[in-house]
Amino acid sequence: MNYRELLKDKKRIVIKVGSSSLIHKETNKLDLRKLEVLVRELSDLHNQGKDVVLVTSGAVAVGASAFGMHEKPTELKKKQACSAVGQARLMMIYQKLFSEYNQMAAQILMTKNTMVNNLNRRNARNTFEELLELGAIPVVNENDSISSYELEMLESFGDNDTLSAVIAGLIGADLLILLSDIDGLFTDDPNTNPDAEFIDTVEKLDEKLLSMGKGPKSKVGTGGMATKLTAAEIATAAGADMIIANGRDFHVIHKIMEGRKYGTLFAGDKKEEFFLIDYIEKLL
Repeated sequence: MNYRELLKDKKRIVIKVGSSSLIHKETNKLDLRKLEVLVRELSDLHNQGKDVVLVTSGAVAVGASAFGMHEKPTELKKKQACSAVGQARLMMIYQKLFSEYNQMAAQILMTKNTMVNNLNRRNARNTFEELLELGAIPVVNENDSISSYELEMLESFGDNDTLSAVIAGLIGADLLILLSDIDGLFTDDPNTNPDAEFIDTVEKLDEKLLSMGKGPKSKVGTGGMATKLTAAEIATAAGADMIIANGRDFHVIHKIMEGRKYGTLFAGDKKEEFFLIDYIEKLL
């Protein structure tokens, strides 16, 4: 089966961008040119009649920069203060950029409790559905300024990797794209092993593949592959295809949607009895 060709027909897409794809490494400030490209790409997808949800990182980094900090803080209360400032600034920029393309951006802040509480989870799904029905583009982040859990578990939750997969399952998305600082899945760490082979397509995510990403630093990428494989497990079980690709250039979004070979594609394999809460509880 040509999974890449089928990407052209996806109707509901969740796209996650990590902090490393949004921030100038040298200054810890927002890369505004890249943000403009990201917003233009998402707006064009929306103009094609597709539902689009953006899961964005970067609030803590933006807040730290606003406070004049040269690097992100490690103390919890400082992280939360930075998030409170950074989230507002980040959303203001998204709103401005999306409005230039005649798009309506809507902010949704999630916490762990949003997903584990049945009523909250239902309410969140209803909110997403109504926003998408009204033609808005939801912009999602974890509510770091209130919930310490997400900040404390950042290593486990992988800078919004698993959050985006949970959202894909929640709203019945048929494609999840994770954009970060890695090209995709390799048989070994390409930085240390020149013979490491790139994996273009994963038709079935088995225990052998999942074990390749154990630990915060894995042997199959530049780090953080464990959370991306967990995200793949959740998204594919919900029936969505998932792609891990490099967010160095956000033009990669339309290239992926055209069926071109960028990143590693994990084929959706919907479980007969898929219960999202079961997968969420495994993360806690």
